[in-house]
Amino acid sequence: MASAGLIGTWLAAGLTLCIFSFLYRDNPFYKFAEHLYVGVSAGYWACLEYHNVFRPNLWDPLVRGDLILLIPFALGLLLFSRFTNKLFWLSRWAMALIIGIFAGIAIIGYGTGDLILQIHANLLPLWTGNWLESMNNFLLTIGVITGLIYFFFSKEHKGAVGSGARIGIWFLMISFGASFGYTVMSRMSLLIGRVYFLLGEWLHLIQ
Repeated sequence: MASAGLIGTWLAAGLTLCIFSFLYRDNPFYKFAEHLYVGVSAGYWACLEYHNVFRPNLWDPLVRGDLILLIPFALGLLLFSRFTNKLFWLSRWAMALIIGIFAGIAIIGYGTGDLILQIHANLLPLWTGNWLESMNNFLLTIGVITGLIYFFFSKEHKGAVGSGARIGIWFLMISFGASFGYTVMSRMSLLIGRVYFLLGEWLHLIQ
């Protein structure tokens, strides 16, 4: 077990250095690590889908006699017709059904899970008895209203509408900047984690 862990540590360190080598320039070591990562991820995803989706939801019930599942099974087989030059058009039926069902589910899901919750989260009292919380609610309300005004293109952005749209731009830029900063910090956290791994678990230079 100790030797297996040591081999895993050296393998992980080598692949990490291969990825970091891209900071110098594109090279075969980076391409090897990149292709290995993509290949392993694709293989893991295929195994995961087979054991967690295909077997319990289609194959096992079909073997037990649930013959209605022959319909989705046949539609799934039609997807592979894209690999043929003469029968590729058959895959359009399955793709149309998948896209249509997904679009319908997504509209309901986004409506109940995002739109309604977002509206409910912005229905806040402007005065709560606490100055800090009240100021936060006031800024959030102003930001939502002016942001919506900015995306209201049915009226020219002049006068009061133009002023509201310009304020909305400031709120949007602050929001995008905070989101970008959070993304940068999360990537920096990943980098720090890999550096700690190399200096700690691999080279044992730090505890």
